[in-house]
Amino acid sequence: MSSTRERALDAAVTLVGTEGVRALTHGRVDAAASLPPGSTSNHFRTRAALLAGVIEWMAVQERADAGIPEIHSREQLIGALTRMIEAQSGPLAARTRARYALFLEADEDAAGPLRAQRAGMEQWVRGILHELGGEAAAAHTAFLMATGDGLLLHRITVDPEAPIEAAITQAVTAALRA
Repeated sequence: MSSTRERALDAAVTLVGTEGVRALTHGRVDAAASLPPGSTSNHFRTRAALLAGVIEWMAVQERADAGIPEIHSREQLIGALTRMIEAQSGPLAARTRARYALFLEADEDAAGPLRAQRAGMEQWVRGILHELGGEAAAAHTAFLMATGDGLLLHRITVDPEAPIEAAITQAVTAALRA
């Protein structure tokens, strides 16, 4: 059973992911989480505290859900990135939308946990590219990350069924060919 705080945070992430940051109020979170009025404000006294709590919660959940596999081949990298984008644009799409909204609207300090999460993902990809193709391949980390970001954004905003694997295969192949 989730705690009141966890229920509020899960509801807040869904609320931001479906209705935007402006929808994030204590009362709306209480209602979305089916909590008694005032429950969310018991844990987060201000809207700024609630926003910071949501951002930290998302980072914690993403680390827990990551299940980052060990990658030792081009095919494993393609498969892992494809599965990650499928999850982030499918069952976790509301959280992905919330992350984008928070990146755009949160101040630098509040968005820190999300930026750290992103930096960790970038470091993971850089390490794999380096292992598979050396420093020249690792230099293409930003390209590969941008390809994945573009696919993810396209799937959650335009076409939820847009193919992933062919584009990721092309991007990984190009990065490793460097």
